[in-house]
Amino acid sequence: MQVVWFKRDLRIVDHRPLALAAEAGPVLPLYIVEPGLWAQPDASGRQWAFAAECLEELAVSLAGLGQPLCVEVGEAVEVLDRIHEGHGVAGLWSHEETGNGWTYARDLAVGAWAKAAGVPWREERQFGVIRRLKSRNGWAQAWDRDMARPTTPPPEGLVPLGGDWPAQLPSADDLGLAPDPCPHRQTGGRTAAMEMLESFLSGRGRDYRREMSSPLTAYGSSSRLSPHLTWGSISMREVAQATWARQRGLRTSGAPDAGRWRGSLASFSGRQHWRCHFVQKLEDEPRIEFENLHRAYDGVRPDAPDPDRLEAWSQGLTGYPFLDACMRALDAHGWINFRMRAMLMSFASYHLWLPWRESGLHLARKFVDYEAGIHWPQVQMQSGTTGINTLRIYNPVKQGHDQDPDGAFVRAWVPELAAVPDAFLHEPWRWEGAASLDYPAPVVDNAEAMRAARETLHALRRDSGHKGAARVIATKHGSRKSGLTGTGDRRRGRAKPTDSVQLTLDFG
Repeated sequence: MQVVWFKRDLRIVDHRPLALAAEAGPVLPLYIVEPGLWAQPDASGRQWAFAAECLEELAVSLAGLGQPLCVEVGEAVEVLDRIHEGHGVAGLWSHEETGNGWTYARDLAVGAWAKAAGVPWREERQFGVIRRLKSRNGWAQAWDRDMARPTTPPPEGLVPLGGDWPAQLPSADDLGLAPDPCPHRQTGGRTAAMEMLESFLSGRGRDYRREMSSPLTAYGSSSRLSPHLTWGSISMREVAQATWARQRGLRTSGAPDAGRWRGSLASFSGRQHWRCHFVQKLEDEPRIEFENLHRAYDGVRPDAPDPDRLEAWSQGLTGYPFLDACMRALDAHGWINFRMRAMLMSFASYHLWLPWRESGLHLARKFVDYEAGIHWPQVQMQSGTTGINTLRIYNPVKQGHDQDPDGAFVRAWVPELAAVPDAFLHEPWRWEGAASLDYPAPVVDNAEAMRAARETLHALRRDSGHKGAARVIATKHGSRKSGLTGTGDRRRGRAKPTDSVQLTLDFG
C-alpha cells in the first residue's frame, strides 16, 4: 500500500506524488488533521474553514477515482505508525512543504520515523522553491523551466482498498479553535479556484496593474487566487501556464484594450515569481519566522508589546480612519491587498514600535491565505529588520488621501465617522465636532512617531558593522534581475543581488 499524504496540496490535478504512487501500487489518500498544528499561534478558524471546504471537494474527487480520502485526527508520526502497523506501508509520498516552524519540526520527525520503520518517503517539489539551494544565481530561470513542465494528470483510477477508513472532518470547535466569524471569506475548493482563475484572465484582471493598490478596487481586480495557492486547490504551474497562454493570445489581439491587458498580465506573471522568491527565503533560513534577519536589530524594539497599543491596532481603533478601515475589512474578508497589508504592518512596527512577531501573528491569523514563507519575510521587510530593504514608513493619512480620496472605503468600514465632513474624514481630530464622536483620538502622533522610528533605524544602519552583515544577507536572499521585474542591475555583466523594491505580492 502506498500512502499519499496530502498537506497543502488539496487537489488531484498536477499532483505528481499521487500520480507516481498510483503507478507503484494501491493508494491510500491520507489527510492528517493535526491538533498540534491548529494549536499554533498563527492558526485560526477561518483558515480551517477554507481548508475544510478544499478537503470536502478533494474527497469527492478521490472517491470518483475509486478510493476515498482517509481523514485521521492526530499527530503525523502517531497516525503513520498506526497505519503502518495495521496495514503495512510500502511507500510514503508527499509534496515538499515550506511551512511554519512547527511543520518543519514535524517533517523532521516524520523523516526519522520513516527511516526507522524502513518506509521510503518520496517528496516532490510543488512549485518553484528549491530545497538545499546553494546559490540564487539562475533561480529565476530554473523557476521558468519548472513551471513550463507539463502538468501531471490525475490517475485514471485508484484501486479500492476496502475497509472502513475514517472520513469525517472535525469542526473548528473540535480542534479547540476560537470562534472566528469572517462573513466575506472566500469559498475554498478547486471549483472556486478555477472560477477565480478564469474570471481574472477573461475579465476582472484587465486593470489589475492600476487597481491592485487601492482597497476600493483590489477586491475585484486582483486574482484572489492566493488562498487557493496556499492550500493547493490549484497549482502554481497551472496558474503560470494559463497566464502565459492568455499572454500569447494577446500578442495577435486587435482588441482596443489589449495593451492594458498586456501590462496587467506582465505584472501578474512577475508576481508569481515573487511569490516563490519569498517562500525560498524561509526555505533557506527558517529562523526568519522567529528572529531578526539582520541581528543588529536585536533589542531595538521591546520584547513584549504594549498591550494597549496592540489592542487598538488589532481592533481597528487607532484613531487613524483609513488604517482602521483596512483592519476591519481584513477581519471581515480574511484578505486585503498587499499595499494595505504593508501599511498595517508598517504602522504597528514604526508608529507603535511593537515587536514584529506579535503583530505578525495577529495578521497571520486574519489572513485566510496565510503563507508562512511570504508572511514572515514580508513582516520583517515592512518592519525594517532585514538590513537590505529600503525603509518605507507608510503615512496612514497620506495613504487614505491617495487610495480613498472620496472616503468611500472609510465610510463603509468606520461608520462612527458618518457625521464627519469629507474634508476632515482622514483626520477627524481636526474637525471642530471631534469631541462628540464615538471614535478614539490618534493613539500616537503621526509625524512624531514616524520621525522617531526613522531616526532610530537610520542611526543603526550607519553603524560600521551593519553593511558587512547586510551584504551577506543580500548575497544569500537578494533577488537577481533576470525574471524578477523591477530590481537589480547588471554591472560588468553580473546580476546584482538586491531586494529593495516594495512588492505587490497580492496577485492572489
